[in-house]
Amino acid sequence: MALPSSASAGERWPPLESSPDVFNQFMWSLGVPGDEAEFHDVYGLDADALEMVPQPVVAVILCFPDPPSQDAINPSERVLYTGDKETWDQVYFIQQIESLGNACGTIGLLHAVGNASSEISLVDNSCLDLFFKSTARMDPYERAVYLEKDDAMTRAHSLAASAGVTELCDVVEEHYICFVAVNGTLYELDGMKHGPIKHGSSSSKSLLQDAVHVIKAIMLSIPNSINFNVMALSRKARN
Repeated sequence: MALPSSASAGERWPPLESSPDVFNQFMWSLGVPGDEAEFHDVYGLDADALEMVPQPVVAVILCFPDPPSQDAINPSERVLYTGDKETWDQVYFIQQIESLGNACGTIGLLHAVGNASSEISLVDNSCLDLFFKSTARMDPYERAVYLEKDDAMTRAHSLAASAGVTELCDVVEEHYICFVAVNGTLYELDGMKHGPIKHGSSSSKSLLQDAVHVIKAIMLSIPNSINFNVMALSRKARN
């Protein structure tokens, strides 16, 4: 989803197709080695479908329709925003400012990889390695400004957007968010929100199931659409 913005912001940050192929090539080109991690489609939300997803899952990304209003998703989430310093130090979070156009897919990927540093290694001096090192001490808004000015990231985003098979539309009606487990807590990371949202306890073993519990609630709150897609970022087995 894009905030209301100039045409140039939308052109600089076109929407990404919700596809493991697109996200994998994008992620690998940015500096995650291909033998480290991979995105997979989650073909269903029942137990049997979740069992098919390679483990361990280090992040879950949801692409879903823009709700008619922010209140449509979760009326109680205002009390779940976490603005304490400890959370900001532990959870890597980026805001989606107006000039970032349709960058929610890239922000979702950054949230996924940025909160899996203990699970996923990056190529030294790669785009992601330099980005995370440069923004480590910034607040979420400063990271957004840095991202908007990062020409290497912008070029990679544009290439990833052009790799999809879905025809790009002038009006973007979907949005990406990410779920991660950090220090035993499930967080929903949505750049359009003020900060990470806590959703109770979680772990690397239960992250996918815990995220799906929240995703089902989101789906129920937007009953007139079928445009949902879930991808899991799994760390590959190490020898």
